Amino acid sequence: MIPRSLAQPLQRHLSRGKSVLLLGPRQTGKTTLLAALPAAIRVSLVEPRVRQRYERDPSLFGAEVRALSDRRPLVVLDEVQRVPALMDVAQGLIDDRRAQLVLTGSSARKLKRGRDVNLLPGRVVSLRLDPLTLEEDSRASLSDLLTLGALPGIRTEPSRADRSEDLRSYVESYLEEEVRQEALVKQLAPFSRFLELAALESGRIANFRAIASDIGVSAPTVAAYYEILVDCLVAERIEPITESTTRKRLTKSARFLFFDLGVRREAANEGPRLGQHRLGELFEQLVGLELIRLGRLHRPGSRLRFWRAPEGPEVDWVVEHHGVYVPVEVKWTDRPRPEDAKHVATFLAEHRQARQGFVVCRVPRPLRLTKTITAVPWQSLAEAGGAVFDALG
Repeated sequence: MIPRSLAQPLQRHLSRGKSVLLLGPRQTGKTTLLAALPAAIRVSLVEPRVRQRYERDPSLFGAEVRALSDRRPLVVLDEVQRVPALMDVAQGLIDDRRAQLVLTGSSARKLKRGRDVNLLPGRVVSLRLDPLTLEEDSRASLSDLLTLGALPGIRTEPSRADRSEDLRSYVESYLEEEVRQEALVKQLAPFSRFLELAALESGRIANFRAIASDIGVSAPTVAAYYEILVDCLVAERIEPITESTTRKRLTKSARFLFFDLGVRREAANEGPRLGQHRLGELFEQLVGLELIRLGRLHRPGSRLRFWRAPEGPEVDWVVEHHGVYVPVEVKWTDRPRPEDAKHVATFLAEHRQARQGFVVCRVPRPLRLTKTITAVPWQSLAEAGGAVFDALG
C-alpha cells in the first residue's frame, strides 16, 4: 500500500474530535485509507442488502449507533451518497455528540440535488482524496503518468495489459453504475458519446455548441452533462481570470480536466502511442492536476485558474490564494528559453498580485530565465508544490 498524504490531516481532525466528510472519485483509496481507523461500526452502502435496509428505514442507523456502549464511538459510513437520507441521521448523531463520524462518498451529485440536501455545513471537516500525487509516488515514468494515470490500483498493477483492462472496466462501470443506475440522464447513448468527446477535449476551452452539434443534443444539455462529470468527481472545472484593468477582452469560458489521465485516455478511446504535440497537451494537463491536488493538501483555499486573451497572450495555469497569483506556463521541452516565458512576463506586468512566475518543463534542475521567472523540473512538483506554492507567501 502506498502511504497517502491525506492520512495526517485526517488523523489530526479526528484527534481534535471532528467528524469528517471524505469525498473522492471511485478507486482513489478511500476505503483503504480508513481501514486502519479503530471504528466501532463500519457500514458500506455499496452492498445491496445493506443499502436497501437503510433505504427502507434510515433511522435504523441512528438506533444502532446509539446502542453502542462507547461514549462517542468512531463510526465509518462508506458511499453515503447512495442513501442521502442518512445525512440527516448523521447530523443528529453529531449534534447530540453521540458519535464521531467519517462519511465517504464518490459523488456529490445526489447529496447536492433536491430541497432536502444536507451536507452538514459547519458540522464536518470536508476532505478530498485524489489519485496519487507525485509527492506520494514519484517512481512512475512520465509516459505512464500521461497514458495510464495515477489511480492507486492501476499504478500498483505490474502488468501493463491488465492496467489497460482495468481502466476500460472503470469507464464501463462508471457509465453503468453512476449514470444508468442513478438515472442521471434519460438516454445513455448521447451521454456515452459526450463522455468520449469530453475526454478528447479535456484541458481545452469548453465548446458546448460544437459538442452539442456532434451528438445531436442542445448546448444546455451539454452544459448539464459537464455538471454531472464535476458532481461525480470525474472532471475538474477550471475558471478563467476575467478581471483586468488593461484588457477589454478575456476568455470567459471554463476549461474541464478529467480527474485522471488514464481514465481520460480510455474514455476517449485513445491509444497509448501519441505524437509530440499530444504529449505536450497531456503534459500540461498533468501539471494542472498536480497543482490542484497539492493545493488541496497543502494550501486549502487555493484554486487553479487560467488566463487567456482571444488572439493574444495566454498562461496555462494560475494558482490563486488569498488574492495572490502565481502564473505557470507548461512547456514540453528540456531546453527552455526566455521566449517560452513571454506570456508569463506579460501576466506579471499586468497583475500586481503576481510577483513571480514559472515555466514547468523537462529540465533536470531549476533554471533562471528572467529576474522573476524560473524554469523548474516537473518532478519538483513532488515537493509539496515546491517553488510554485512557496511563491504564494
